Amino acid sequence: MMRGRSDGVQKKRLITSVCIVAIFLGFLYVYYGSIFGSKINGTSALEYGSKSLRRLGSSYLGGDEDTDGKQEESSTRFGLENGEDDMTPKSFPVCDDRHSELIPCLDRNLIYQMRLKLDLSLMEHYERHCPLPERRYNCLIPPPRGYKVPIKWPESRDQVWKANIPHTHLAHEKSDQNWMVVKGEKIVFPGGGTHFHYGADKYIASIANMLKFPKNKINNEGKLRTVLDVGCGVASFGAYLLSSDVITMSLAPNDVHQNQIQFALERGIPAYLGVLGTKRLPYPSRSFELAHCSRCRIDWLQRDGILLLELDRLLRPGGYFAYSSPEAYAQDEEDLRIWREMSALVGRMCWTIAEKRNQTVIWQKPLTNDCYMEREPGTLPPLCQSGDDPDKVWGVSMEACITPYSDHDHRVKGSGLAPWPSRLTAPPPRLADFGYSKEMFEKDTEVWQQRVGSYWNLLSPKISSNTLRNVMDMKTNMGSFAAALKDKDVWVMNVVPEDGPNTLKLIYDRGLIGTVHDWCQAFSTYPRTYDLLHAWTVFSDIEKRDCSPEDLLIEMDRMLRPTGFIIIRDNLSVINFIKKYLVPLHWEAVATFDSSSDSDQDGDDIVFVIQKKMWLTSESLRDSE
Repeated sequence: MMRGRSDGVQKKRLITSVCIVAIFLGFLYVYYGSIFGSKINGTSALEYGSKSLRRLGSSYLGGDEDTDGKQEESSTRFGLENGEDDMTPKSFPVCDDRHSELIPCLDRNLIYQMRLKLDLSLMEHYERHCPLPERRYNCLIPPPRGYKVPIKWPESRDQVWKANIPHTHLAHEKSDQNWMVVKGEKIVFPGGGTHFHYGADKYIASIANMLKFPKNKINNEGKLRTVLDVGCGVASFGAYLLSSDVITMSLAPNDVHQNQIQFALERGIPAYLGVLGTKRLPYPSRSFELAHCSRCRIDWLQRDGILLLELDRLLRPGGYFAYSSPEAYAQDEEDLRIWREMSALVGRMCWTIAEKRNQTVIWQKPLTNDCYMEREPGTLPPLCQSGDDPDKVWGVSMEACITPYSDHDHRVKGSGLAPWPSRLTAPPPRLADFGYSKEMFEKDTEVWQQRVGSYWNLLSPKISSNTLRNVMDMKTNMGSFAAALKDKDVWVMNVVPEDGPNTLKLIYDRGLIGTVHDWCQAFSTYPRTYDLLHAWTVFSDIEKRDCSPEDLLIEMDRMLRPTGFIIIRDNLSVINFIKKYLVPLHWEAVATFDSSSDSDQDGDDIVFVIQKKMWLTSESLRDSE
């Protein structure tokens, strides 16, 4: 009797469980079927809402996941025959509005979801942490509500549309420091900063005066050209240096002031999302004549001075560090302690005080190795090991050691660079590190001068003198693309691929700026920050590495401003592949040029010019009317 009752109860429980599972599976089928069905039927990518989120790693046209986590082979190969393009999506979904400022490799939500164990005191949570392929979004980033085409340079230095970056907390938090002011539909930048409330221009002139530069001009007759501004705020320091022919890499993390770099780029000022944490900054050694920190709230004494030693690696021989902070002038016990310890540290690093006045101290790095050699044995910080490559930076941890100069730099007592603007076209001294000759450098400069001239002819029906401002060269070699743009009112972020020759030091030796990057990952910038992307054989390169070209197309769309342009220079199969995605991405072809008809050394390349359309979601459109 007991056995029979037990079996009956078990059967009822089993039937109930099966019914529940069946209902649950039916719900999933209806739910996901409705999403994927809309994609199969070509639902417009302008439909807006959380249901439009999809992860990469699944088929674009259906809901079936590949069992090995990879995309269909036919969707990622350039050499498709006619008739094999049925895997091309009719549309990409639009990301939910909460992702309108998504930076995939600097996404705090991803850190929480992946449960990464990071040391907050070392700023690891502000460093790059990229999603795995199966966790990437394949949706297009929508503009914010009411988005407008950005104000053109040079007016943009002083004002931007509030709708484009709808964050006004900095205006309230820094209201006493003149960072920014909300005025109607615009956000205005008076040029103030934490330690220069009355304007960056006056502050810059005071630094030049402290250093006794001729006529109080910060460029020191062309000898000072590249600057690193750490903890830059909204980059007004870098903005006001531009008129002196000084270019600044304005650096700040995506921290509590999370939109500061976004404001900088919207203003048309060179800027990059980064942090002095545990990894080297993505710049080669001896890149900057001046480093600057205006109350950047960095603990320079931590970990045996490792962050100051990172600045030391980046400064050129005889370079300066301008430091405006309470430690430089305050008289309370804690500030005095920090000043004493910091002074002792930089003394052991062989830095000397160039000048100290009011709230600012300026230290200078030595010109030669002499001081390092004269230190007592066992002095800390030590010199770096001879096998350390100071120019290897992608994903490389910082070290608490001093980078000595090469025999050449020690012997010539400096970098041997020509003053700006001659520096742009003079062969850089470090050419020999790559086995490049002076003739190769001059030929490269000449070739890109011709190519850029051709590009502008193709773009001329669509642009005026102030259409473009923020430009990215996604695969630079010696920086000749950027050099050819010298007479245009633009700045160029030169990107050197991390797996190729590390020619970034040549870029900086020419008085230009840039970074290292891996295009199998997302770039460290906000959406809608560049007016022009130049991709020379970038797609061919990532295909060799088995990375997804669709991912790269979506990333380029994320970085590009609405109405911005892309110039693809690659082989015919790449161009044909990209053409299939124009409609899903809301791009349109502007011009095509076959370089085989030109006297070009890469005669097989095709030049394809694209423009991103201005599109808004229905909700954004209502807000902009």
